[in-house]
Amino acid sequence: MLTSVTSTVPAALSRAGLRRVLLVLCLTEITSWGVLFYAFPVLAPGITADTGWSATMVTAAFSLGQIVLALAGIWVGRLLDRRGPRPVMTSGSVLAVPALVLVATAGSPHWFFAGWFLVGVAMSGTLYSPAFAAVTRWWGERRVTALTAITLVGGLASTVFGPLTALLAGWLGWRGTYLVLAAGYALITIPLHAIGLRGGWSRPEAHPDQPPRPPGQVARSRAFVLLTVAFTLASFAIYGVVIIQIPLLLERGLSTGLAAVALGLGGAGQVCARLGYGRLTAATSVRGRTALVLGAGAGSVALMGVLPGPAALLIIAAVLVGMSRGVFTLLHATAVTERWGAAYYGRLNGLLLAPINIVAAVAPWACTALAEMLGGYPAVFAILAGFTALAAVLASVSGTR
Repeated sequence: MLTSVTSTVPAALSRAGLRRVLLVLCLTEITSWGVLFYAFPVLAPGITADTGWSATMVTAAFSLGQIVLALAGIWVGRLLDRRGPRPVMTSGSVLAVPALVLVATAGSPHWFFAGWFLVGVAMSGTLYSPAFAAVTRWWGERRVTALTAITLVGGLASTVFGPLTALLAGWLGWRGTYLVLAAGYALITIPLHAIGLRGGWSRPEAHPDQPPRPPGQVARSRAFVLLTVAFTLASFAIYGVVIIQIPLLLERGLSTGLAAVALGLGGAGQVCARLGYGRLTAATSVRGRTALVLGAGAGSVALMGVLPGPAALLIIAAVLVGMSRGVFTLLHATAVTERWGAAYYGRLNGLLLAPINIVAAVAPWACTALAEMLGGYPAVFAILAGFTALAAVLASVSGTR
């Protein structure tokens, strides 16, 4: 059984140790996102065609995994504070393997849903949240550099695993592909998490960067509640736009291929924006930066909704939306530490991320349903821009430590 190292003083890693941890998390995050998340959109049509299950049901199982991820993340956050990332992320990697095997071999919807339930638990221990907790504590004041590196590499997961998954599916079908991905996932992530995340991990009570109040009191404070509501509203807009962006562009007269190019360039904008986040943090205050990023997100979403064309301007708007999405990931990754310190990062960040992950799971369906109800996508973009603008206002009055 894996155990964490507990000390009475904050943990410190050498420069080599910090580089090792960062390299490990970059490799395991791109693999975890690629296998546990991005493989599904590629395989979903094949699952529907092979099993006869409806596309709605198959997608609902995947959404269940995202909701479980959100709820389990609260409990995982507490474990991270007490035990550290090594046992949490190793256990998540171990659990992911039988979970994927269950998904691959499911002969009925019940077992398929059960598999995605377990995948959701595994994701709570392997995706960004525990990785962010690790570098936030270990990298200290240089955490933005490490967080940026991890999100840059993680952002390439769809680029790497989308084509790889499609290639495997052409040879092996969706079931064989998930089995191969599960085997590869075990070989890469389990030993890297078990061996590569070695390092002391102090209990929160022994950490000098404690919040001025107990974490339970922080979580009930006006500042934390307003910030959570703001990020939840922004997340609904930011993740919903990803799904309804292509239908909007098709309504504006772009071809399917050109709309896909716009989406891809938005992903490139996401990566580029993250590269500049360090300079943004140096030039702005916490509240000012939060309001600025969310305000820019509202503006880019509104712009995309009202532009009738031409194609070049619509593509530029798509890039701006992607840039907002890229910076938003780092914004909520650093929100807790910048306001309440790193000692209880796992617990507070888990509470902050729970509603964010839930709305990320339901936003695609909700935005599509809104478009059908309102008779088109421009009206939905206007609503999403309003949500993000309200989020900017709430964040600006949420206060700081």
